Amino acid sequence: MKNFSGKVLFLDRSDINTDEIIPAKYLTEISREALAPNLLEDLKLDGFDPSRDIAGKSVVLTRANFGCGSSREHAPWALEVNGINLVVGESFARIFRQNMFNCGMMAVELPEGTIDGLFSTFAGRETVATTDFDARTITFSADGTSETISFSISGFDAELVTAGGWVDYADANY
Repeated sequence: MKNFSGKVLFLDRSDINTDEIIPAKYLTEISREALAPNLLEDLKLDGFDPSRDIAGKSVVLTRANFGCGSSREHAPWALEVNGINLVVGESFARIFRQNMFNCGMMAVELPEGTIDGLFSTFAGRETVATTDFDARTITFSADGTSETISFSISGFDAELVTAGGWVDYADANY
């Protein structure tokens, strides 16, 4: 199972699409590793600089409809190859969300009020998220402040995460 804990990258915007996650001009790359340096390079967000802000982050906290746009596996791959295996947001585009689970990663949906509270409490601070997959909780902490939040995941998606993704799940079960 992948790591779902680490430093948090705050992307305070809704409707971040797959072309902003990984621009279409890189979709001809033949390895996931080739996508790594181009993650979020076209994202327009005040104060965000991908060359400065992504390194060392393992978790993304965002708003609604993350991963909208074109349906492609490259967007989760670009996150994964950069060590980001967990995205927490209000909602996700359906295909992006399933591609995350198919890759053994997690897209955790939380209510808008919870997301608002996390941004209010932790944005602008060096924040770490610690996931307890078995308990279905994520704890966000920074400077002595912490908040533990429960999340839900379907049985099948949990099996995909535990297996490491669809291919590993299929190998073990078919």
